Amino acid sequence: MSTYVGKTVLVAEDDAFISKVYGLALKKEGFDVVFVRDGVEALQAIEKKMPDLILLDLVMPNMDGFVFLEKLRSNPATANIKVMILSNLGQESDIESVSQYNVLDYIIKSNTHIKEIVEKIQSILAKD
Repeated sequence: MSTYVGKTVLVAEDDAFISKVYGLALKKEGFDVVFVRDGVEALQAIEKKMPDLILLDLVMPNMDGFVFLEKLRSNPATANIKVMILSNLGQESDIESVSQYNVLDYIIKSNTHIKEIVEKIQSILAKD
């Protein structure tokens, strides 16, 4: 039985193909996966079930990852949820702007294989 059964990963990603790839890889390892397309849906999903980790894209419609992070961290009930950024925004200014929100990692999607991402998630959630 997987160590990660019962661990929930919220994938906030507006690209359906990327969401599917992450979802298949994470489900294979035993994670419960919740998919949302933007920050608004992410906040609604968190109200229903608190995730163990959020994989957050920064460029999304309706509410982007930057605004979402601000709202997430300003609410005491959600302030300590673990967050990993998965974005193709690789400029230093983007990385710097989210660093104040206590993110665990900032991964450039196009430079990182899904296996590496899953291994990082496993490492983070194995400590819980």
